Formats: sequence, C-alpha cells, structure tokens
Amino acid sequence: MTDVVSLAAELLAIQSTTGSEASVVDFVSRWLVARGWNVTLQEVTRGRSNVWASRSGGEGGVAFSTHLDTVPPYVPPRLEGGRLLGRGASDAKGIAAAMLVAADRLVAAGEKRVEVLFVVGEEKGSDGARAANNLRARTRFLVNGEPTESKLASGAKGSLRATVRTRGREAHSAYPELGRSAIEPMLDLLPTIRKLPLPSDPELGQTTVNIGTIKGGTEANIIPAHAEAEIMFRLVGDVEPIRKMVLEWAKGRADVEFGSHIPAQRFATVDGFESGPVAYTSDIPLLSNWGEPLLFGPGSIHVAHTPDEYVDVDELRASVDSYERIARTLLSR
Repeated sequence: MTDVVSLAAELLAIQSTTGSEASVVDFVSRWLVARGWNVTLQEVTRGRSNVWASRSGGEGGVAFSTHLDTVPPYVPPRLEGGRLLGRGASDAKGIAAAMLVAADRLVAAGEKRVEVLFVVGEEKGSDGARAANNLRARTRFLVNGEPTESKLASGAKGSLRATVRTRGREAHSAYPELGRSAIEPMLDLLPTIRKLPLPSDPELGQTTVNIGTIKGGTEANIIPAHAEAEIMFRLVGDVEPIRKMVLEWAKGRADVEFGSHIPAQRFATVDGFESGPVAYTSDIPLLSNWGEPLLFGPGSIHVAHTPDEYVDVDELRASVDSYERIARTLLSR
C-alpha cells in the first residue's frame, strides 16, 4: 500500500495556491484512476476542477473531503526529525494524503461505500465547495478534513464579515477647518467595538471580533474624505443579534455593509475519539448535500499558513487508521 508520508510529500511538492490548482488536481486524478476509482472532474472555473471519485458501492456511504489549494507563498517540502514541513503540510495536503490512503485501504478490504471529494478554492471564497454541492451526492456521511490535532470536532464557530465606512470632506491640511476628517471618527469608533456584549456558548465559547484592515485618506497633506475598516466576527450562535448590535453600534457614526456569513456548526462524533470545538470555519456548511458532517484531521491550525507549517509524521500515519475507524463506525450505523 502507498506510504502516506511519501504521498503527502509528493502533494506538497506541487505548487497549488488558490487559483493555481490544476497540477495537483491532475496528480490526484491520475493517482485515483490508476487504482481503479471512477473519477469525475467538475470544472469550477477555467483550468480549475474539483475531484470526485467513487466505487460501485451504491448509495448511503461515507465521503472523505478536504481542499487541495493552499495559501501563498509556496514552501517546498522537507523532512526534519519527525516532522514533514511545507506549505499545506497541515492545511490540508497531509490530510488529503491520509484520506486517499485510508479510502484505498477500505476498498482493498472489500468496502465499496466510500467516496472522496477534493475541492479547490477553500482558502479564498470556497467556490469549489459551492460547486460541489450541486453534484449528485449519494453519501450519508461527510468526513471533512481540517487540522484538528487528531480530535473529532464537536462544533465550529461561524463567521460574519462587515465593512465599516466613515465619510469626510477633503481640504488642504494647512486649513483643517475647511474640511472634515473621515479617519478621526473611525479611530474614535473602532475601540468601542470591544465593549459590545457579545454572546457566548457553553460548547463553542465566546464570540470574538477582529479588526482586520484599516484604510483611509490619500495623502498626508490632505484632510481625508474616506476611511474603511474590515471586521470579522467568529460566531457561536444566531447571526441576527450580532447584525443588529453592529448596526446600533455604528448608528449615526458610520455606514456598515455586511459580507459573507457562515453559521456556527455542530458536528457528529464517534465513540473512542477525543472531541472538542474549533474556532475556525470549514467548507462543511457549503456541502450540506453530502450527508451528516464530521470534522477530523492531523496537524494543528496554529501552524497552518506559517513559514514553518508542519505535520508530525507519526500523527500523519496514525490518522490513516483513524479515518478507517471513523468510516467503518459510520457505515455500521
């Protein structure tokens, strides 16, 4: 059988930042075809496709799913001690390798009710998952892969993006009385967002907020006529109270435009696995047609997207057995 560490290293050696996934999609497709899988490529945008592979096992099975794209920049793979390093080692090419090996082992043992779904675009808008939800999914369970430190996630926080804008009037900075700054009221407003009574949940924890970007003005010698801040909330419950709270917070002082929203999630678990919530989002809310969701993967989110991203080799090998155990348990229900 395929060595999962070697397969992960091969995937890591392929540059596949979001928008440039064609080469890794081709590699994975050929790997599956060579082992007898029925492979469908679903074009998402020109040159970018999701990979869906199945056997002849009929309906009611389990789908292993994760994403093949990574954040930039490309970092080539290397082994150091007991760690496999490189861009995507934990998020999520190590996971993809473990899923491939686990799925192939299940088939070799006679289990045909297993499918794999690898999507593109998760790191930037999840266009792959949105497209994949239109496929004719037949599975009862979806085992999604993100770095959960080999725990089954019991739930995940949701997210809400908001853009806050303030307006002013331009003037020469030598005569500030002739203008009105847009930046100064933004600076007064933003610190007060920490005082909002954001809700908490016994399982998912506290709602959090991050002021991610601030932009404004044109030149140092011009009174700024515009300012903008992008904010992201990590949600633990219903989004509507947060929207109302933000609109009231900004009323009369700034305009608010809400962006993408992913709801908080609760996931199924399996006996014999440690479980707990995660604070990040995944493609799961966008893959609702693929069955009851679970979230599991080797590696830590705390090293994902960093120059020293890695997955522990022993944990990666153990995750193959874990994916098999999870699938067998679900298929026995």
